[in-house]
Amino acid sequence: MHTNCPTCGQQTEIEVGFYYGTSYVSYALGVAFSVAMFVAWWVLLGISIYDNSLFWYLGVNSVLLLLLQPVLMRLSRTLWLSWFVKYDPNWETKEAAKPERIVPEQMGNW
Repeated sequence: MHTNCPTCGQQTEIEVGFYYGTSYVSYALGVAFSVAMFVAWWVLLGISIYDNSLFWYLGVNSVLLLLLQPVLMRLSRTLWLSWFVKYDPNWETKEAAKPERIVPEQMGNW
């Protein structure tokens, strides 16, 4: 991931460990996808305990979640960043905000 946006210059890593929260967002997106897929599977194909349809759903859902993981992670990072960095409609004329950062190299010997 770029350290600064290639278009406007906004820093994408506001502080050390900023993106740890994206795991929660990615988890929520994965659960939402699984629930939506379960409902669609139930409506379109039906789920019964007397055949293997539940196991087929679990297998297909698992494979799709693995394949969609890069997309879900990118989407979760984008959502997480958008909650902390607000859109500026005048971004072309203003300089991007430079948040104060504490990085381990600047701390010295604490």
